[in-house]
Amino acid sequence: MLVVLTSHPIQYQAPLWRELAALGLKFEVWFLTDQGVRKTDDKDFGQSFAWDVDLLSGYPHRFLNLSGPWNLHAFNGIPLVKPMATCLREAGATALWTEGWRFKAQWDAVAAARRMGIPVFLRGETSDKIPPKGGWRGLVRKIALRRLFGQVDYFLAIGQASRRFYLQTGVAPDKLFEAPYCVDNQFFRAAVEKLRRGGTGDGRSELAESRREVRQAWQIPENSKVVMFCGKFVAKKRPLDLVLAARAHFDRNNFENCEGESGPRHPWHLLFVGSGELGGELRARCDVLFDAEAPNGKITKPRNFTAPPASFVGFLNQSQIPRAYAVADVVVLPSEWWETWGLVINEATAAGVPTVVSDQCGCSDDFVLRCPFTKVFPAGDIGVMARSIEEALSRKASPEEISACAEAFSPSITARTVAHCLGAA
Repeated sequence: MLVVLTSHPIQYQAPLWRELAALGLKFEVWFLTDQGVRKTDDKDFGQSFAWDVDLLSGYPHRFLNLSGPWNLHAFNGIPLVKPMATCLREAGATALWTEGWRFKAQWDAVAAARRMGIPVFLRGETSDKIPPKGGWRGLVRKIALRRLFGQVDYFLAIGQASRRFYLQTGVAPDKLFEAPYCVDNQFFRAAVEKLRRGGTGDGRSELAESRREVRQAWQIPENSKVVMFCGKFVAKKRPLDLVLAARAHFDRNNFENCEGESGPRHPWHLLFVGSGELGGELRARCDVLFDAEAPNGKITKPRNFTAPPASFVGFLNQSQIPRAYAVADVVVLPSEWWETWGLVINEATAAGVPTVVSDQCGCSDDFVLRCPFTKVFPAGDIGVMARSIEEALSRKASPEEISACAEAFSPSITARTVAHCLGAA
């Protein structure tokens, strides 16, 4: 039996586990904690939440027993009742797949699997775009990773930046296998298509409304192009860059951000999905037309006709996020190297929305090669970012054409790769 060891139920991993089950593989997913299915705090979002979609059905799984509270921010933060070696032996494990190496339990599992003589798969969210740590800490980390990687048989590279990282760390090319980072493409494709068609019409579905109704609810003018940011409002994601790019676009084209007889004369409307510490500054720099987090839903500050117009819709859980993709004309991810991938780009592409992403995001190399509807710009270069958004908005493509590109990042690719490796082991 293949044991898949991961930190907790994650919305973008569940489709992969279901693909493994669809192939008929004998496996079980082991979760170290129940974050994601139990309401927990997120300090960057500034709120507590659990994902509101089914993360556990369709594949075999178990939650490992813990002897006390867990802490996903600490290497030793998972207090297991039984050692990993005992768990693997009792389960009759014949192979191990660990999602990363963030916790001691994962290192222990790899060492135990090696002693048992069973093959080890490793898939980590890593990138060669991350600046290497200097000093003695960096040296210790490098040595430790080389020792860990020496015990791994199959490295599942999530993308080009991941592949380069492994090669630079001494991994042999013949141990690297394609395992593109993925989301549930069909979920986003179907949900957004329903909204574009005008909802279900039965009034019972959470997505029964139409794209037009969502725009009206969020005070988005009918003739505006919606430029969307989705994520935590934190410095390393650089959401303020989007405001600067909108300002540069307005200034360069001499647009007036004011009401005319037929509506606003500006072509862009910024849509911010999420929350975080930069929320106040973002709002101060925008002409806010809608704010889901405002007291009683009412905007009290006066209109600022010299700033880019924007709607702030707050944190949207998985069942509601398709509403944002349905109204977006382009999705922008300006993040720094901290963004080891950027799954919002996968989601947007599956939803049929063109994207613009900084070159420091882990996904940038892969999407620019496999999706002609993704534009890449140098992180922090506001002028090029603005022009990239303009170009993305000017492309004539149907949502179906864009959505088809998401299949290059399908969960089935990784599932088939693992099945092939297990058959050859």
